[in-house]
Amino acid sequence: MLPLVALVASASLLTGAHHEFAAAGGSPSETWAEKYGKQFDQSFSGPLSFSHLPYTRCLDHDDVHFDVAILGMPFDTGVTYRPGARFGPYAIRSGSRRQREARGYTLSWGNNPYESGLKILDCGDVPVNPFDNALAVDQMQVAYSTLLERPAIQDTKKVVSWDGKSHPKIISLGGDHTIVLPILRSLHKVYGPISVIHFDAHLDTWAGYPGQFTEQSRVTHGTFFYLAQEEGLMSNKSIHAGIRCKLAGMEDIENDEAVGFHLITTDDIDDLGIPAIVKKIRDRVGDTPVYLSLDIDVIDPGLAPATGTPEAGGWTTRELKRILRGLAGLNFVGADVVEVAPAYDNAEITGIAAADLVHDFLSMFVSEQNPQPKSFQVQSKDEL
Repeated sequence: MLPLVALVASASLLTGAHHEFAAAGGSPSETWAEKYGKQFDQSFSGPLSFSHLPYTRCLDHDDVHFDVAILGMPFDTGVTYRPGARFGPYAIRSGSRRQREARGYTLSWGNNPYESGLKILDCGDVPVNPFDNALAVDQMQVAYSTLLERPAIQDTKKVVSWDGKSHPKIISLGGDHTIVLPILRSLHKVYGPISVIHFDAHLDTWAGYPGQFTEQSRVTHGTFFYLAQEEGLMSNKSIHAGIRCKLAGMEDIENDEAVGFHLITTDDIDDLGIPAIVKKIRDRVGDTPVYLSLDIDVIDPGLAPATGTPEAGGWTTRELKRILRGLAGLNFVGADVVEVAPAYDNAEITGIAAADLVHDFLSMFVSEQNPQPKSFQVQSKDEL
């Protein structure tokens, strides 16, 4: 209980405030806007959208147009080991909280993608069915096509679509890697066969897994490229980067080549170096329509532990980001980050890394050529 003196003082203050309000004729005090200006979200507050972008349920609004859409695909029932990537879109958005339009410039890219003139929206998540994989795959394809087939606001210089029009680019937030099968089906309708740059620890070109008894059981996060090749969705100019998984033998590599991929292993970064890796990727895909698919497990699990099938000995986040900068200017038609499973994360390090990579995608989309990072010389003076 407060002492009597404190109670009297408190009552006096309340009475004084009441008299001041009454003396002003009951008029309200100074408003927030008058005193502090516009309400805004801090990096740690506000609704959850990627980098605090405008959030719109684009599937509900046919009149919403954009140049780049962020689209969540919370699907993870195609995994072969640890589930949990259905929470990946949430984790990546949460990891992007410190990113925003006003501070989007990076020295490495030399641009702010949000100031490029492109309209970038967070289009929310596809409401995928968690019980029926066939239904979920169809839902993802219909959703992706719904957004992809809208006209982009800005005309791009590289028009490769079959209808001769510029279409928006979609950055998908996975979800397990199975989401790329419906994405490639949608892209094929607009661009024809697609070349894929695939960052991953695993090939994902296997024909199937032991125990598959139905046609639907063939669709997993390790078989989707094989199925895409069966359907004629890809060109014969695709390439993996960062591969280090264990294999049944060289027959896996022979099958991979038949699917249409060339191979860059994790060890190649030591033996060849980053410039040679960049050159191999660029020479492989050329000027074809390119889709970039990035499994977060391409990064070493010591730096990105939150993933379903971790493999020791991966690339560092910095090495991966440097390779991405070398790919600027290719004819990208879309991209994704997949397999982020935040239940296995620590201090959000995987979600933060994934969000930063999405920002790299945005910068990559607006860069015509490999940016040259700015270096600064420290001016020193000999005082002696």
